[in-house]
Amino acid sequence: MNISPLAGKPAPIRILVDVSRLITAYYTDIPDPAVPAQRVAFGTSGHRGSSITRAFNEWHILAITQAICFYRKQQAIDGPLYLGIDTHALSIPACATALEVLAANGVEVMLAEGHEYTPTPVISHAILAYNHGRKIGLADGIVITPSHNPPHDGGFKYNPPNGGPADNVATGWIQAKANSLLEGRLKEVKRIPHAQALHASTTHQHDYLSPYIDDLGDMIEMEVIRGSRLNLGVDPLGGAGVHYWGRIAKHYGLNLTVVNEEVDPTFRFMTVDWDGQIRMDPSSTYAMQRLIGMKDKFDLSFACDTDHDRHGIVTKSHGLLPPNHYLSAAIFHLFQNRPEWRKDAAVGKTVVSSQMIDRVTAKLGRKLYEVPVGFKWFVDGLLDGSLGFGGEESAGATFARRNGAVWTTDKDGIVMALLAAEITARMGKDPGEIYHKLTRELGEPCYDRVEAAATPEQKELLARLSPQQVKMTELAGEKIQGVLTQAPGNGAPIGGLKVSAQSGWFAARPSGTENIYKIYGESFQGADHLRRILEDAQTIVRSALAPSSPPTPASEQKSKESP
Repeated sequence: MNISPLAGKPAPIRILVDVSRLITAYYTDIPDPAVPAQRVAFGTSGHRGSSITRAFNEWHILAITQAICFYRKQQAIDGPLYLGIDTHALSIPACATALEVLAANGVEVMLAEGHEYTPTPVISHAILAYNHGRKIGLADGIVITPSHNPPHDGGFKYNPPNGGPADNVATGWIQAKANSLLEGRLKEVKRIPHAQALHASTTHQHDYLSPYIDDLGDMIEMEVIRGSRLNLGVDPLGGAGVHYWGRIAKHYGLNLTVVNEEVDPTFRFMTVDWDGQIRMDPSSTYAMQRLIGMKDKFDLSFACDTDHDRHGIVTKSHGLLPPNHYLSAAIFHLFQNRPEWRKDAAVGKTVVSSQMIDRVTAKLGRKLYEVPVGFKWFVDGLLDGSLGFGGEESAGATFARRNGAVWTTDKDGIVMALLAAEITARMGKDPGEIYHKLTRELGEPCYDRVEAAATPEQKELLARLSPQQVKMTELAGEKIQGVLTQAPGNGAPIGGLKVSAQSGWFAARPSGTENIYKIYGESFQGADHLRRILEDAQTIVRSALAPSSPPTPASEQKSKESP
């Protein structure tokens, strides 16, 4: 594995992003829409990129925001738009640009009071709260964040009135229109000066913190956590929830310590991720070294990524839990401790999440709803209550309120972190202990994910993988039982391939947000069997990429589950 010698160590000054250069490039560099890498491209979580590579510049934001205005008009969406930002350096200038366009188009915009940062789930919560009981004048939202991406990146994503990530139809339309606007050199873009936009009659200050924090008691058994006096620690990783945790602790009387309240767009306080970059990934053992080092100071500790839609849980018993472990334990707890949930409420998972979730779901007597990668596939089920829980192996999940009503239709790292405290307080065991008890009954899986660089052309080839390209009849010595290119839950294309045998599987797909491809694999027969699964997966990927160029050798790939 090609792990950087800096991985897990404090970030040296020489790798810190030059913020002034980043922002200057945002305003001065103009993308060329004839260059694919400089066009607007909505992946699984919006448009992302760096201003330094002309992938996230002011022209992109002008075009995307105007395209969203056109989309709102086409869809008759004329309620307020909830606009939030995270703490990445490019988020504030992108917000200023977006506001200039929104105000010029007469859109009612809800900005956070006091220029506060706003987590992704808080935007979803605000949209759903406003739209509850309404049929017309519906609200939607924009979140300006590249999630846990490195400090040099910016991100811009749209949430329609259902509160969740926009679906492929919406993002495809917005992407196409935005690129058309770029090609037309922004002639159709309406814009007014920023000072005028800030003071426009359509621009409003909004308190995001209070309604969200007040409602957390509808999600989590706060009284149980408070009564347990658990000693809790949280690291916001310099993200958008940095000022939420102290308010949550005070409001609910929790014994919770915020270990770091620093906000710095260079994120110099982070330990370096596997590849030598700074990345605010709460599921990475490398990025989470500071909180892991404090695990014995707290009964339980947790962190969230920069926009607080992902979680990382650190237990005394097992340290940082792999996301699949925590999702399994969370599902096991929730469906036994939410008596008001619908009896037919299902468990939602993505095709690349652990098969342990399938086994836990079967043990609970619940239905499994398996979908492609992307949280947008859970939105409808969360809205109508047919899903009690929806989660991804990348540490993103949300679930229903205690009464079964919808909470958010986007990932919520805050409630997933607080749920770990509820589990520990109520069960007397932390989620790591609960997971390992489950493995003694249901089997212990070995899971891994490898990543390697891929060109856009290679990614396109991977996305078109078909069952016919699998010539093998066995996977790591077992007969292949299934080859999927569509998700079992909703029949949607998975953008890749999943191959299953009795005690193991793998899935191969291109990343929707980065120029990499991913191979996920799992075995219930141990590490050696998993290695053989991944080797067989390599054979298929190598064949698929043959018309382009060979994939990166396994020895140069990065393993996500390796410490």
